Amino acid sequence: MAVMVEMHHTGCQPLVRAKIVIADALSDRPGDWRMTIVGSQANDGWEMHITGQNGFERTYALEGTAGEHEPRVIVSVVAKMVPRKAE
Repeated sequence: MAVMVEMHHTGCQPLVRAKIVIADALSDRPGDWRMTIVGSQANDGWEMHITGQNGFERTYALEGTAGEHEPRVIVSVVAKMVPRKAE
């Protein structure tokens, strides 16, 4: 299992901490995961794109004015989008 998190054009956020927190959120899922967050130069919106095993692919818009740039909020969104490991 591997998790890769990339963040581009997201400003002066504490990116290292955010990457670690987000990678931890995906680490208990089976398979390899890739997550990319790209910021907009036009507004405070970020686009999050997640790909994983069996053709899993999701995209989600993160709005800064709604507090969605916070690592804990991103982790919550990821937890709802990505299936957990079978118990």
